[in-house]
Amino acid sequence: MPGMIHKVTSTQPQAYPTQAVVAVDGGLRFIHAPVAKAEDSLAQAVATGLSLPQKALPSRFFYDVAGSRLFERIMRLPEYYLTRCETEILQRYSDQIVAHAGDDCQVVEFGSGNSEKTRLLLRAAVERQRSVEYVPIDISTEFLRAAAEELLDEVDGLRVTAIDGDYLDALDALPPHKGSRLFLFLGSSIGNFEPADAVHFLESIGRVMRDQDRLLVGIDLRKSPAIIEPAYNDAEGVTERFNKNMLARINRELCGHFDLSLFEHRAPWIEEHSRIEMRLVSTQNQEVSIDGLDRVFSLKEGEYIHTENSHKWSQEMFTSMLAQAGLGISHTWNDEKTWFALNLLARIFHQSVKPSS
Repeated sequence: MPGMIHKVTSTQPQAYPTQAVVAVDGGLRFIHAPVAKAEDSLAQAVATGLSLPQKALPSRFFYDVAGSRLFERIMRLPEYYLTRCETEILQRYSDQIVAHAGDDCQVVEFGSGNSEKTRLLLRAAVERQRSVEYVPIDISTEFLRAAAEELLDEVDGLRVTAIDGDYLDALDALPPHKGSRLFLFLGSSIGNFEPADAVHFLESIGRVMRDQDRLLVGIDLRKSPAIIEPAYNDAEGVTERFNKNMLARINRELCGHFDLSLFEHRAPWIEEHSRIEMRLVSTQNQEVSIDGLDRVFSLKEGEYIHTENSHKWSQEMFTSMLAQAGLGISHTWNDEKTWFALNLLARIFHQSVKPSS
């Protein structure tokens, strides 16, 4: 019937990339993206990272099931303003964003998590075009499946094709779509990259974007450290548990012997790099054995393991990075306090910025 919103549970067969593994479960398609370049395993990353002069562990290992659940709690903390600011923008401007994304829009999201904020955009897309295909991409398979199934139950007019894999590998496994694509990278996740890596990531997305496609990127803007630092040092200690879960995961998966009580979570603002640095600081001289590696690592009192960066950029800093990636801003939306920005990007750099109200 005209105007009726409906849940889409099946579609015609589609031609997927030949190496992708496609599974169908009810209304959910699941693509296992082929790995183009194998990243270090947890064992390799730990062996390398804990042998460096400045010990470090890759932040991607935060997100096992326990870590993903802890991060969902972080996003609801009173100190963690980022989610509230971004949600405020999406509540106010989702209709505008979808309208600027083009006709017959497919929504592709990197690092989808539980897709809570994305619901606002998906509902706006369904309202505009009656149905929409949502393509969430995440390395946490269990979390991805649970979120996708929940979305199918909650949003009428939705098809979900979930991609299990690394972000860049997933670009080669995207389901075909003749209309426009709206790529999403929300939550200021781009700030976790080193600037050069952020440019490479954005450039990689730009290479698969067509003229009608758009990329929506959230950035946490520079502001007083008095506002930023509490977001990563919450009073309840959830971020501390999230950070220490990295060590707990090594204990679980590699038979490590980290005593979590001998480490302090710290997340200072580093002005010269315009970023928060997440650290696990050893409170005493200690030696930690990891049976799965047959290795023992020494830490001195005050020595720290660097686990994550969270860069905060001005709009000008971000625009400069985009120029290097061959992208430009077509529209920008801010929250009322101008603490956060959602930027709609296109491949054509000469487009001018059009702040939206």
